[in-house]
Amino acid sequence: MSPLAQPRFTKRYKIVTDEKAGGATYTPPILSDFVARQILKLAGPNLGADTLRVLDPAIGDGELLLSILREMDRAHGIEVHGFETDSAALNRARARIKTEFPNVSIHFQQGNFLEFVLEHFEELTAPSLFRPRPPHRFDLIIANPPYVRTQIMGAQQAQMLARCFGLTGRVDLYYAFLMAMARVLKPCGVAGIIVSNRFMTTKSGAAVRAGIRDSFALRHVWDLGDTKIFDAAVLPAVLLVEGKNGHSTVTPSFSSIYETEAAPTHEAADPINALESEGIAALKDGRRFQVRHGMLDVSGPLDSIWRIETKAGSDWLATVAAHTWGTFRDIGKIRVGVKTCADKIFIRHDWEALPAQERPELLRRLTTHHIARRFRAALPEKDRRILYPHETVGSERRAIDLDRYPRSRTYLERHRKELEARKYVTEAGRKWFEIWVPQDPSAWELPKLVFRDIAVEPTFWIDKEGTVVNGDCYWIAAERPDSEDLLWLAAAVANSTFAEAFYDHRFHNKLYAGRRRFITQYVEQFPLPDPMTSTGHRIINAAKEIYELRDDPKAADLETRLNRLVWEAFGLSIEEIAG
Repeated sequence: MSPLAQPRFTKRYKIVTDEKAGGATYTPPILSDFVARQILKLAGPNLGADTLRVLDPAIGDGELLLSILREMDRAHGIEVHGFETDSAALNRARARIKTEFPNVSIHFQQGNFLEFVLEHFEELTAPSLFRPRPPHRFDLIIANPPYVRTQIMGAQQAQMLARCFGLTGRVDLYYAFLMAMARVLKPCGVAGIIVSNRFMTTKSGAAVRAGIRDSFALRHVWDLGDTKIFDAAVLPAVLLVEGKNGHSTVTPSFSSIYETEAAPTHEAADPINALESEGIAALKDGRRFQVRHGMLDVSGPLDSIWRIETKAGSDWLATVAAHTWGTFRDIGKIRVGVKTCADKIFIRHDWEALPAQERPELLRRLTTHHIARRFRAALPEKDRRILYPHETVGSERRAIDLDRYPRSRTYLERHRKELEARKYVTEAGRKWFEIWVPQDPSAWELPKLVFRDIAVEPTFWIDKEGTVVNGDCYWIAAERPDSEDLLWLAAAVANSTFAEAFYDHRFHNKLYAGRRRFITQYVEQFPLPDPMTSTGHRIINAAKEIYELRDDPKAADLETRLNRLVWEAFGLSIEEIAG
């Protein structure tokens, strides 16, 4: 029995498939047709085999297989193979294909594709007389594997998949599908695979990025961004790959399409049609998309983030690198804010409603995204505070001794049942009243740069009030006396249009409606100009002045001048945003 062939996994996989909760969102015809065309265009002469074996490892209702069959210029000698855990969907797919293509040989299995691969193609299993002979590999694969996050699968299943398919870190189910498909694709076979674009730029996707480049000959990546081709809230990408044939040295092409408000350069019927040209495509529904074509940057290690490389973009980044003194990671460690896992108990804006004799002593002001504003946070309408039961003694963080704080103890005891229900806290050796991610209590009093996780425009501000930062924001503390000026320098860079351009050149990872993600692995790479130059001093002083002006109209004019200074510090003019 394969490592995955156990009732718990099978049940979990089926539930997710039936409910379409784990990424089993059926593929729209416009996208399935596009993927089929790209597969056949690349396969070309390789379709001359007497029997052509085509695989869909997660069939759904058969739309992908129907698309590729319709695109083929042959009526005989085709076998379609596939797997599906949902019997109703499997029967529906079989009937659709049999009706439209009666001469095609259908080989469908109700079951788990991953189990099939581990049973027949497990490279680490010793040969055995009793082991089934491996079936033939496949000429073509077209796939939209189920997308199931670790949180849905459960840690045990995620760890099992990681072991079986050589993955590390947080594992999504489609990561395992990708590695499994590499094992069953012929060396000269071609696969077109629809995935979430998330793995291309996140830390958790590093292992699968390396696995794809190591196991396939990657030929083209299409980042379909916020095109909303799927009804579900997913940002898709399409991978076009060949089997690892040992002689493919072609640098992969990379195309991306994201919504924009820029003036259009041409019209397109739909987002897929827009991919045929570069520039700003205007759709009939009023949306506009920027389409970029280039190459995948393969200059770094196999697990490097995936980004589009154009000559203009590479030259732009080279100019920035030549004027870079350091990066944000040189200031200090970037941390996410605190996470209590019981916010309704620990975080309130109505503490004052409690009688004074019942109000906990351990209350501290809390910074959240609700007060986010560039350079200096807005004054909150509701003063959120957190009951923060942690302290630093020497260099060690520890839970507060509640005997020293009787009102806090009384309040927490009132909610003890709910707090003890967080079993993961006590199982980790922590006390029942602790918050789950407390961070470093000694760092809260330091000046710090705080910023929002998700925003259309970067929103970074300086906190000199000693507040606790909530988990909807990230922060960097000035841990050395000489690093406070670097916070002001960083605030100026991060709040500039230069930072937006750098983000789009270096990462180009957006969510819906142009929203960017300002998370650790991106922000730590933001560049800093030399703070000791005259321009560096001017930038730092201007940032401090904007902070002090708060709502003064002069602040807006000063911010405009500061923006230009940042561009100049990196050897660029403010007009050099595109590329």
